[in-house]
Amino acid sequence: MPSTLFSLFFLLLLPFPTFSHLFSPPDNYLINCGSAAPSTLVDHRPFAGDLVDHRSPFPRAVSLRNNNPLPDLPSIYHTARVFTSPARYSFPVTDKGTHIVRLHFHPFSSSNIDLGRAQFHVLVNGHVVLSNFTRLASASRNPRIVEYLIWVDADSLVVVFVPNKDSKLAFVNAIEVISAPKDLVPETAQYLSPSKVEKFEGLNKQSLEVVYRVTVGGVKVTPFNDSLWRTWIPDDGFFKTSVGSEKYYFGGRIKYRAGGASREVGPDNVYNSARLIRSKNDSVPNVNMTWVFPVVGGYKYLIRLHFCDIASISLGLLYFNVYVNGYVAYEDLDLSYITNSLASPFYADFVVDGGDGALSVGVGPSQRSMAHVIDGILNAVEVMKLNNSVSSLDGEVCADFVMKRWSTGNNTGMLFTLVAAVCIVLSLSIVIRRKLLGSRESVSWSRLASNSSDDSVKS
Repeated sequence: MPSTLFSLFFLLLLPFPTFSHLFSPPDNYLINCGSAAPSTLVDHRPFAGDLVDHRSPFPRAVSLRNNNPLPDLPSIYHTARVFTSPARYSFPVTDKGTHIVRLHFHPFSSSNIDLGRAQFHVLVNGHVVLSNFTRLASASRNPRIVEYLIWVDADSLVVVFVPNKDSKLAFVNAIEVISAPKDLVPETAQYLSPSKVEKFEGLNKQSLEVVYRVTVGGVKVTPFNDSLWRTWIPDDGFFKTSVGSEKYYFGGRIKYRAGGASREVGPDNVYNSARLIRSKNDSVPNVNMTWVFPVVGGYKYLIRLHFCDIASISLGLLYFNVYVNGYVAYEDLDLSYITNSLASPFYADFVVDGGDGALSVGVGPSQRSMAHVIDGILNAVEVMKLNNSVSSLDGEVCADFVMKRWSTGNNTGMLFTLVAAVCIVLSLSIVIRRKLLGSRESVSWSRLASNSSDDSVKS
């Protein structure tokens, strides 16, 4: 198998200290691929180059530099590691459990190599996370960051890049491998299906792809304001009902409590904004807030809902229903009973089937809702894809098949080369023999030579 093992023992880095980044992961690898720079700051974090003494750690790989980067483009996208055969990064793991893996892609052209035509597969610890991935230059003005939550019970986490047989080109600009907090992915969640509601066991052992991370009613939250360096986008593009609801901002302190949601589950900037339904007269408004998220069918999805009552004036006034993909996830949800405090965050996890390619979340008043108070609230939504039965997050092909297909493809090419070489040798031998025989060459010999050549090509 044409692959190269490169263990990055020397790249164990501690997070850059800031007031907002208090979490210090035991494993924290931040790699600026294709760079020889000892440290490059991005989001106040040091990304180390993967070049050792200015030499490539991969025999069949090159370091590529973007000589015309876009203005204000972070420096990790100024270089790339380019592969023409399967190659791997191996990260030693000191803290077994869930790890956050982020891969950064931003194609550019340099030295007669156009990264926009690259097509490749990416494997992480035996899981296919990207299949026939391509990042076309026409859609490359903004970098693409893909994020995964991978369970690791081995001594290392391995990321493998496998070029497609047609493009024979793969690349990556930067890699992050970070130990996740122990409470980030629980062992169980509620599985909602047409037949019944039951527990989904072993959730933390699944591989998860972050599809959407949305802050509801608020502005974009950047990695600088998140203790796990995540990005939360506004919900405007997913929100389908604007009549009867309002955005709400909270200027007070979010009260994290023991056993509840931590800042690593959701930062203050996510919980201090929300959309809510407010009763403004003597009746409870007959309105639901609805969000719709396009997804790829054929997978199960984890939907995490974040709640924090930042709008009520007192405990025991807010009751509402929660719907996930058409199922009643909560009836008469009472945040006061769960948190025993206002402005205290709570999150709930649900697993559903992807179905026809769209997932929905709804919030609305319940039978216990009261007039003149808040009758519904939501602060954030996360949607994550679960790996399928062949340990893939992108297609129906397993990791072993990806590697075997590359190997078989190469062997097929070698076979054609060998056949061509045999044909050339036979042709030369015929020419030499004809010269030696001269005018004595017979018709039968000519027919024999022609038949031998045909047999050789067919073989």
